Amino acid sequence: MQNTILRSFVFLMLSTLCLSAQTNQKIYDVIDAVSEERLESDVKTLVEFGTRHTLSDTVSETRGIGAARRWVKKEFESISSDCNNCLNVFYQKNKVEKDDNSRITRDVMVVNVVAVQKGTKYPNRYIIMSGDIDSRVSDPNDFTSDAPGANDNATGMAGTMEAARVLSQYQFENSIVYIGLSGEEQGLYGGKGLAEYAKESNWEIIGVLNNDMIGNIKGVDGVIDNRTFRIFSEPVPPTETEQQRNARRFYGGEVDGISRQLARYVHKTTETYMPEMNPMMVYRLDRFGRGGHHRPFNDAGFSGIRIMEAHENYTQQHQDIRTENGIDYGDTFEHVNFSYVKKLTAVNAIAMASIASAPPAPSEVAIGGIVEPSAKLKWTPVEGAKGYKIYWRDTTSPTWDYSRYVEDVNEFTLEGIVIDNFFFGVASVGEDGFESVVVFPNAILK
Repeated sequence: MQNTILRSFVFLMLSTLCLSAQTNQKIYDVIDAVSEERLESDVKTLVEFGTRHTLSDTVSETRGIGAARRWVKKEFESISSDCNNCLNVFYQKNKVEKDDNSRITRDVMVVNVVAVQKGTKYPNRYIIMSGDIDSRVSDPNDFTSDAPGANDNATGMAGTMEAARVLSQYQFENSIVYIGLSGEEQGLYGGKGLAEYAKESNWEIIGVLNNDMIGNIKGVDGVIDNRTFRIFSEPVPPTETEQQRNARRFYGGEVDGISRQLARYVHKTTETYMPEMNPMMVYRLDRFGRGGHHRPFNDAGFSGIRIMEAHENYTQQHQDIRTENGIDYGDTFEHVNFSYVKKLTAVNAIAMASIASAPPAPSEVAIGGIVEPSAKLKWTPVEGAKGYKIYWRDTTSPTWDYSRYVEDVNEFTLEGIVIDNFFFGVASVGEDGFESVVVFPNAILK
């Protein structure tokens, strides 16, 4: 009897390991297709515009934000021509008026460059990758001095363009959007404008991957690290209701908002396909007291995270180009590590490819099992899902550590798993094994 139980246990463990180890060759192909040489060339071109300050020259063909955004748009159009016009490329604009108390010293048109790759099955569901076109020096209102912005944020912009080059060679069920945002350094105006545009256009946003500084490996603290990167995510949306806040007191979910689930998804795809990398989830909206272009999307109720280097060098951020006390200040080209930019671009590309290949997540996940020895889950069926994956973890664990795959059902009981000791979630799974983002229970079983 003991041997039978042991054999059953071993079989179950091996089945679980095999299921969790399943991978898709397409994702490895995406990683291999990311080009370090193209990334380096694109960052160099962006740096050579001199300054990309939001209020800089818009007429010159060689200097300023105008020349930079026209070049980005031209590159997206070239990428589109290589994939049989698979991208819809356009400017998205919003006027920002002068404010004496802000970094907008005159009325300015904040212009974003957008490239949309429509999904074949769910064209109105969008996974978004963004980088920032604009740059700055020490004085945020200095729009004439050279502000090369090599790492901050030509790297994020180049990574977004490279992801478009690679992923545009494939078709996906969901839509992918590649965006060059402007006005970040002046107050996140580009993100605000695009978040409003998305709402007005009734986009169903799966999530936003904001890339801001993905090229520095030598920290001001002396650490050199070309494998670790940070994923910033807020705990719960600021748009949650009072009822939802009250429910969290009794049912949990303080660290299980939609942005946190997106962060876990990126963490998981990285560990699965790029085990040499060290994804570091940071339980904050952004760095202490600072902000990034995912925040306007969070403010609008969308899922959004920031992906960036782990070790910053503040002598190379928001600095006039100069040398003081033997230290070279300025965000210049020679400080960027392009092997690292390639790795973080691939991190984004495989996450987007996986999400874009997956069916929608269940809209509702209900949970029950109070004063019972088992946890019960029930979810809304998803058209196009082959099955579902039930996840659970210790309440103190940052990642989903245990899972059970089920087919052709929309409810399941985890026998012997006490509801009080774990957190739970459900993801839908497509024919090729690609999973949606996990949904934390948002209803209680009656």
